[in-house]
Amino acid sequence: MSELLHYKKLAQKHIHLGVCGSVAAYKSLELMRAFLKCSIHVSVTLTPSAEKFIQALSFEALGANKVYRQLFQGEMPFDHLEPGQLADAMVIAPVSATTIARLAHGLGDEMLACQTLAFDGPVLLAPAMNPKMWANPATSANVETLLERGFFMTEPENGIVACKEEGQGRLARLEKIYYDTLALLTEQDLYGKKILITLGPTAEKWDAVRIWTNNSTGSMGTALAITAWLRGAEVYVVAGPNSQYLPEDMRMHVFPVTSADDMYEKCHELWLAMDYGIFTAAVADFKPEAGITEEDDSSFFQSKKFKKENHSNGFDIHFSPNRDILKSIGQIKNPQQKLMGFSAESGTEIDELANAVRQKLNSKNCDIIVGNFLSEAMGKATNKVYVADKNGIEEAWGTMSKADLAWDLLSYLDSI
Repeated sequence: MSELLHYKKLAQKHIHLGVCGSVAAYKSLELMRAFLKCSIHVSVTLTPSAEKFIQALSFEALGANKVYRQLFQGEMPFDHLEPGQLADAMVIAPVSATTIARLAHGLGDEMLACQTLAFDGPVLLAPAMNPKMWANPATSANVETLLERGFFMTEPENGIVACKEEGQGRLARLEKIYYDTLALLTEQDLYGKKILITLGPTAEKWDAVRIWTNNSTGSMGTALAITAWLRGAEVYVVAGPNSQYLPEDMRMHVFPVTSADDMYEKCHELWLAMDYGIFTAAVADFKPEAGITEEDDSSFFQSKKFKKENHSNGFDIHFSPNRDILKSIGQIKNPQQKLMGFSAESGTEIDELANAVRQKLNSKNCDIIVGNFLSEAMGKATNKVYVADKNGIEEAWGTMSKADLAWDLLSYLDSI
């Protein structure tokens, strides 16, 4: 599982986690741990079939504040109603075909089904089952019924399941289930907004196998993209080469690019329809020029490997500047559009960072510029920034997680 974002803004929320019988039941432990890292309260219900695969003690040991088992086995007579009184959202992961059928037909003969029927908040189902069971018309009809009634669904993935059959039926990636659940807890205050976000490095080709790039991971841009998506925005991500996870969803559009020229063209293609633009990508300011020596023409430069034995005494590479993506977008933005840029500096003096931020705020025609030191941000889960806006307000923000920083920056941009 990739590194997940954990939000202080969701602390003290309450999720009720249901677990059904499946080999994938053990994955629900990691899902619960992820929720707990947000300081979200988690209670759990195991179906009798789930207890064949995993025990209640495992959840209790990891911090579940209550684990429910079968009807009439608890200390309280109304355990079947308690999650409906306490939880903000329910997620059943994995959910079996049997539990889907129970919910679709309103059967309350088992604790988890009874609790779900008595719950009037949002419910997310994450199925896991044999591909033939998932494709069965009865299951399809039951799923359709629940979706029509307002249930949410994280569909299973394609792949090889425990019985060695292949098809759609594997439990979805935990990252997807995790973020789908957080979205149920999050106010959709950016709903209707279209946000363009650039992230990651760019890679500039100088022969058939070598590139000129940097070690940006894209984590800050990813945090902004996921946070905007959680808050209801439609997000358009122009991503340089990186390994960050982004949820697959109809509101998350990802456009992989390689070079600065690729990123420039895609951003300009998308920008006219956007409300906000957030430019976090570490774009290479320069690119190698075609033709390393007078003898090497551009076709050689692009299509063949540059061999060291042909240049045993070394060689020179000439660089030319790339187009400034942020500045070019700033020049064409209309008064209704808002633009945020990032500035990374290699020094350590706050005055140096503040000066760089002010200069870029004016030269790029941005509404907000966020400055940070490379030593504080690149490759880390936290960031410490200096922020300046078009109204003359400047602030140094203390160290915080990139998830919480993304949340605050989006609120800032939305309010300015």
